Amino acid sequence: MPAEAKVTKVTKVAARSARSDAPALTERQEARRRRILHASAQLAGRGGFDAVQMREVAEVSQVALGTLYRYFPSKVHLLVATMQAQLEHMHGTLRKKPPSGDTAAERVAETLMRAFRALQREPHLADAMVRALTFADRSVSPEVDQVSRQTTAIILDAMGLEHPTPEQLSAVRVIEHTWHSALITWLSGRASIAQVKIDIETVCRLIDLTSTDD
Repeated sequence: MPAEAKVTKVTKVAARSARSDAPALTERQEARRRRILHASAQLAGRGGFDAVQMREVAEVSQVALGTLYRYFPSKVHLLVATMQAQLEHMHGTLRKKPPSGDTAAERVAETLMRAFRALQREPHLADAMVRALTFADRSVSPEVDQVSRQTTAIILDAMGLEHPTPEQLSAVRVIEHTWHSALITWLSGRASIAQVKIDIETVCRLIDLTSTDD
């Protein structure tokens, strides 16, 4: 199978996986949900976590407050879902311009750094979404799982893997954890962009250890 066709197939499978647990919405409901998530991102981008107030989100997205709560029971649910939507958008952007590294490890590192720099351009939004992930309890598990699936889809797409082994999926999970941790340390001022890049490149070498090309 040609490399381009293979990547496209992986992308479609990953995208289905990222949405597999999402309830089916009508076209009108999906449009309403998109307006809510857009309003959440707008408000968070202006003032971070504290700027996202449910009543204001309802006003900006032009939905009733009760309707907003039916979609998202709390601000944490909303902001974690916002992160999933932002990652999905990034994934679409990355598909249009795939990473150019020679190895899977290089492509994943490049991909994650591009995603990181996209978040870096909107630090208030990034901080709000990461804080929501940190605050999330068990009630937010479906939304957190969606974020994890979307991150996994992005990494697998960069790797070009159609059927990852258990060892490769374990490496992907460790890479995800490191990437999220790097976001937290950067947002808190405890790591520079240069240090984040080193950490991402280091953890991506796990991919080489799980290679089945021998």
